[in-house]
Amino acid sequence: MVYYTENSPDRVIGREKAAAAVDVILDRFGDRKKVMILPPDITRAHSGAGMITELLWEKLGDRLTDILPALGTHIPMTPDEIRKMYGRTPAGLFREHRWRTDIEELGRVPSSFISGVTGGRLTFDYPVQVNRLLASGDHDLIISVGQVVPHEVTGMANYNKNVFVGCGGSEAINKSHFIGAVHGIENILGTTDNPVRAVLNKASEIAAPRLPLIYILTVVAPDSEGRLGIRGLFTGDDIECFRQAAALSRELNFTTLPQRLKKVVVWLDPEEFKSTWLGNKSIYRTRMAIADEGELIVLAPGVRTFGEDPAIDRLIRKYGYRTTPEILAFTEANRDLQENLSAAAHLIHGSPENRFRVTYAAGHLTRQEVESVGYSFGEIDYLSEKYNPRNLQTGYHRTADGEEFYFISNPATGLWKSADKGTEGNSR
Repeated sequence: MVYYTENSPDRVIGREKAAAAVDVILDRFGDRKKVMILPPDITRAHSGAGMITELLWEKLGDRLTDILPALGTHIPMTPDEIRKMYGRTPAGLFREHRWRTDIEELGRVPSSFISGVTGGRLTFDYPVQVNRLLASGDHDLIISVGQVVPHEVTGMANYNKNVFVGCGGSEAINKSHFIGAVHGIENILGTTDNPVRAVLNKASEIAAPRLPLIYILTVVAPDSEGRLGIRGLFTGDDIECFRQAAALSRELNFTTLPQRLKKVVVWLDPEEFKSTWLGNKSIYRTRMAIADEGELIVLAPGVRTFGEDPAIDRLIRKYGYRTTPEILAFTEANRDLQENLSAAAHLIHGSPENRFRVTYAAGHLTRQEVESVGYSFGEIDYLSEKYNPRNLQTGYHRTADGEEFYFISNPATGLWKSADKGTEGNSR
């Protein structure tokens, strides 16, 4: 059921309103003695989840025993990142999710179910995996906090993705990503009902007896000056909470443009984006807006590697961002991709499919490295001067010499598409 909603498309929900939402939850669950929080990591710094986590700590006190950031395959947070995102919340409460080792399996979604939701294209089963502390830590309340926004793997981010992917194991992460890739990124972006969601919802049913879960979901959008703030806050223990948040996200985070764009420039904040694994949101969230033979320029001064995980990084360097048929053929023929399906999915998602050009201006990758994975190399200093992100807000612009382009200040905040390239099934 849904416990609290605050739908504010025209104004920001500040700390006071967020505290009121937290109070509603804790009044209902005031008898719980051992509480765990699952927030996002620093790559979702703008989500509002850091403030909400701090509020929960202030009100729970000693009853809050563990905070497990839903890292997925991301690099663990540094002490400085923890302080920056979660404020006064004690660093000693934070635990590290090790997705390859610290895993407990709660059951499996049968292959017949996978085959049914994928139209017979995939026939493996799916493990319901979570961090061992989450499954066996004897918590009587687990609060999952995070932002609902368009997402390339699950259609819309968060809800039970935070649990079974963000706190999941390698097999679950690999298979969920591959299901999304096989379904097609342009078929899945912005949808609430799709094969990946169907599998995660089934996982929730299987895990429910072991996981006393409730959700605090935010919807974040920029104001007229580009400043991000919480516009929606939804709390509950089932999918209705997620559906309400997703509906608001579609209203606030989707930008429909009258025609496809010949040139798009995306800025990646160096504090948030240090790999193409994360930085390729610049491709995912814009591909439905870019014209055939168009160009995407990615200004990425902080990008220094491809994968967040060394093994994934090696696979990206080995195979590159090739077309879907090429990656599927590589996967069928090579055990290293078969054992790392999330990497195969990422390579598919990050490919422009020979339809448009990606110019990657990575601050810490060489020309050889960038070109070896299938992108064009861009000089970060030259392009940052030509398309100065400090002087631009998201929208249409023109250079001094008359070149038209569309600028996006943070691709993680939305989804851009042209009127003739919509996402199907958004209201399902």
